[in-house]
Amino acid sequence: MNKITKTDAQWRAELTPEEYAVARQKGTERPFTGRYWDTAEHGIYRCVGCGTALFASDTKFDAGCGWPSYFKALDPANVREETDTSHGMVRTEVLCNVCDSHLGHVFPDGPPPTGLRYCINSVSLKFEPAQ
Repeated sequence: MNKITKTDAQWRAELTPEEYAVARQKGTERPFTGRYWDTAEHGIYRCVGCGTALFASDTKFDAGCGWPSYFKALDPANVREETDTSHGMVRTEVLCNVCDSHLGHVFPDGPPPTGLRYCINSVSLKFEPAQ
């Protein structure tokens, strides 16, 4: 895997202020406000920072949390998990393994077959509709 590394100035120039705040500074968009939380169209969700394919629409489900939720990553090698102890909680952060963009968090309360809920910020994603 070829890692993508950019300067802070390059990230700021390429991303919108909201994308930068979430993807590069580990922010979170407000629930039920993101562009993809209720999207049902078929396609692939890619990293906003580098375009890496992360999630497929056929793994997306309505978790009722206000963020796009998926029960598995398209390719597990494209996402990385780290322990997040911010805000007085212990959670599992999900990052793009190619460019290190913050995507969201994963929780063990999802549907079968994985039991996982990848709770991802819409602003960290770019949707590519199926052809």
